[in-house]
Amino acid sequence: MVRDMDNSPEQAELMRLMEQEKEQLMVKEMVSKLTSVCWDKCITSTPGSKFSPGETTCLSNCALRFLDMSMILAKRFQMQ
Repeated sequence: MVRDMDNSPEQAELMRLMEQEKEQLMVKEMVSKLTSVCWDKCITSTPGSKFSPGETTCLSNCALRFLDMSMILAKRFQMQ
């Protein structure tokens, strides 16, 4: 007797785990991209032990804008 694997609990769990891994990878990629973009934009000299107030503000603003745009794009793609 051949078991239907498409509807098995094991198959559902595997699909759930794969979706979780995919989401984690997307988050890691977003953090990597955000770090690269904002670092290049805001850090203009070799940093010391602390960021300057201007660098801190720039990094914060850059990260917020990046996340805002990511959310807007995600919503836009969900609508299509």
